Amino acid sequence: MSTDRILLGRIGAAHGIKGEVRITPFTQYAEDIASYGPLTTDRAGLTIEIAEVRAQKTVLVARLKGIADRNQAERLNGVSLFIDRAALPAPEDEDEYYHADLIGLEARREDGSVIGEVLSLPNYGAGDLIEIRDIQSSDTYLYPFTKAVVPEINLKGGYLTIIVPLDAPVGEEEPD
Repeated sequence: MSTDRILLGRIGAAHGIKGEVRITPFTQYAEDIASYGPLTTDRAGLTIEIAEVRAQKTVLVARLKGIADRNQAERLNGVSLFIDRAALPAPEDEDEYYHADLIGLEARREDGSVIGEVLSLPNYGAGDLIEIRDIQSSDTYLYPFTKAVVPEINLKGGYLTIIVPLDAPVGEEEPD
């Protein structure tokens, strides 16, 4: 399932008194967010263009065109930054995907039985995860987004295959 817009980042708090803002990037290479040109937002009629950007710890500090003081910058806190999907190049490798293309796919076991739907692909610092909403209980489950756990992705077919890890506690050996 594809979407027309791809989320590239989210503006956070103002930084300093000259109108700079902090941005949490969702791009593979953080500073690339500035190279996409004008970005649409989740606020009607608001377009953002990044004039300058620099990395600072886990965020970017950016100067935005048309934003000259802290008060203007503070009003942008929480604004999401998007690019049209059509403006992005196709992935170079057949094993590379835009996360937005995976959201909404059916999650199936190896036998083809449907277990749920892909909700998101979060990364909390230890690698990408895939969040699946169970179709029976509506509970959500996180799995490592690795080739071992997600061996097949079929965008045209609208599904991916999940090999659900064993329920054995970590560190315990299986009996012989």
